[in-house]
Amino acid sequence: MAELTLTTFLSLDGVMQAPGGPDEDRGGGFEYGGWTVPFADEGMRQFIDELFDRPSAFLLGRRTYDIFAAYWPEVTDPGHRVASSLNARPKYVVSTTLRSPGWHNTTVISTDVAGEVARLKERTEGGELQIHGSGALARSLMAHGLIDEYNLLVFPVVLGRGRRLFPEGGQPTALERIGARETRSGISIHTYRPVGPAGFGTFPLDV
Repeated sequence: MAELTLTTFLSLDGVMQAPGGPDEDRGGGFEYGGWTVPFADEGMRQFIDELFDRPSAFLLGRRTYDIFAAYWPEVTDPGHRVASSLNARPKYVVSTTLRSPGWHNTTVISTDVAGEVARLKERTEGGELQIHGSGALARSLMAHGLIDEYNLLVFPVVLGRGRRLFPEGGQPTALERIGARETRSGISIHTYRPVGPAGFGTFPLDV
């Protein structure tokens, strides 16, 4: 059985929309695409390389899949760890409109997404089933308790608007931090695992 892991880039105020380029996602009038680029450094690249050594397969939302499929198949350097992993390993894309994916080793999931993902976790042998970005898909799977681990790369920038990973009205959940590091440019990389419902209480008053 594989674990379902999510990796995403976040601003300090929780925005995950269009981290990689100006035209990646202008939905809702978002004008700040490419906000991670000024902070990309060797520490970030090292973490990403380590991450892409671990998957058994990838699970992607349609927008993220289209962005990846337009670029990574053209990177044929066998020493490029991200490209080699993405191009060689199975990819599952959630879409109700994609019929004939052109990227090698791609399967479309179009119905009963939560059920299909649960079954995919069961039948994938070891390793990780990795989600990258794919905010709408991630939020839907969070609601079903299907994500086993979060890799959150938090960048030292505030955007003020844009789509966020954790939605208003989401299920209160406690998480355990199992890993942390910081890069030279100030990216904080945190790895969390859900451990159950969030707890609540009251601080006692000093008498």
